[in-house]
Amino acid sequence: MQLPKTLLGGAKDLLPDYVFLSMSHRQKIGRFPNLIKPTTFNEKILYRCLHPDPRYADLTDKLTVRDYVKSKIGEQYLIPLIAEPDAFDRDVFDALPSAFVMKANHGSSFVKVVKNKSQATFEELAALADQWLSKDFYRVARERHYHAIKHRIYFETLLLDERGDVPADYKLHIFAGAGGRRTVCICVISDRFNEHPRGDFYDAQWNLLDIGIGHFERSKSPDPRPENLSMLLDIGQRLAEDFEYVRVDLYSPRGRVYFGELTFTPGAGVLQLRPDSVDYEWGTYFQLHEHAEATLDSAPAGRMPNGAGE
Repeated sequence: MQLPKTLLGGAKDLLPDYVFLSMSHRQKIGRFPNLIKPTTFNEKILYRCLHPDPRYADLTDKLTVRDYVKSKIGEQYLIPLIAEPDAFDRDVFDALPSAFVMKANHGSSFVKVVKNKSQATFEELAALADQWLSKDFYRVARERHYHAIKHRIYFETLLLDERGDVPADYKLHIFAGAGGRRTVCICVISDRFNEHPRGDFYDAQWNLLDIGIGHFERSKSPDPRPENLSMLLDIGQRLAEDFEYVRVDLYSPRGRVYFGELTFTPGAGVLQLRPDSVDYEWGTYFQLHEHAEATLDSAPAGRMPNGAGE
């Protein structure tokens, strides 16, 4: 007899975090992770999911992180905010410009690009906002630091490139190394909101790397080297200097550089990197010093150790 999906989903929600994460890793990566002495990139990300640094919540929150960015590199690199209302009502909608981006601050993929407000309705956006706000992003993949983020809707200026498209997303994976030297792998996500989004990896010298990621297609030829590559790298490393590893997302439409987000647990520890050897290679770059050795707790789902998130 096959159990209903709703029943299976409910049973999965009751699993302790470390069991849930182990099963997800086995399903998507193809092996059970070592959560006691993690060695691969994904295992170390899983460790962070279970043992988040206290700083992660504020720096993952897409609104509160703006203060950190302002203090590190300056306000000029922040995408201008249009509104961050306590509640999204018709007056807020009526005051929005003809083009904007609606986002939520507490998770991934909460993005609605509106190029022409006349083609959107308040009712449509309000329903989407309610859907986002009701979602506990911690429950999606057990990234515990998301549990502490207060859910908010906000609106940003729409950035467009020379073609009138949403600009490419430069995702800088920045690893701390010995003697202050850092390893940087740049993932460029292009055509993100089109039918065939692309994902390509480059090193800090803009050499194309033989790496694929998730469902993204690879480009048939390398992207041209950005004229402001040194600026992108400098900004990324300044934002990453306090961490052993972080992914810094940047945009660079029309030669300007804008901050996107900081991500401490990309892919929630099940990031599908191709070939699989990249998972092991990146694990050698990732010096995990938060704790000398991991411990597996059996806190029930929805309960954080030491009262965090309550």
